[in-house]
Amino acid sequence: MAEQAEVVIAGFDELDPRTAYELWRLRIDVFVVEQECTYPELDGRDLEPATRHLWVEAGSGPAAYLRLLSDPGGVVRVGRVCVRREERGRGLAAVLMHAAVDRIGESESVLNAQSYLAGWYERFGYEVDGPEFLDDGIPHVPMRRPGTPR
Repeated sequence: MAEQAEVVIAGFDELDPRTAYELWRLRIDVFVVEQECTYPELDGRDLEPATRHLWVEAGSGPAAYLRLLSDPGGVVRVGRVCVRREERGRGLAAVLMHAAVDRIGESESVLNAQSYLAGWYERFGYEVDGPEFLDDGIPHVPMRRPGTPR
């Protein structure tokens, strides 16, 4: 079913209020409520002009989400990758990651993966790029996908 999923890509100014609310709600439901991470979910980076929000819609709103940020030096940061609990197992995160990698193109990109998902991110060309660390009590590893020389 995931192969039929359409990825929507938008900057902050292109989001209507209801969509923004539903995207933030999905992120809070997964990270703050389900994973019990108490951190400033609304960190200001969603508003940056270069940030792109990618998501897949389901009948009742966004089913999966990630955002692309512009870090210093032209590096793209993938973050906030999440799937609504009842939509997991359909391959929606992979659909989003393929769309993200396509959008990133030749640029270098980084992400902080929950450690148990490092092998999954390797499918998209990412490699562990440093020691494991705790983020809100959850083990993570930094990962990097080298840019493609032109």
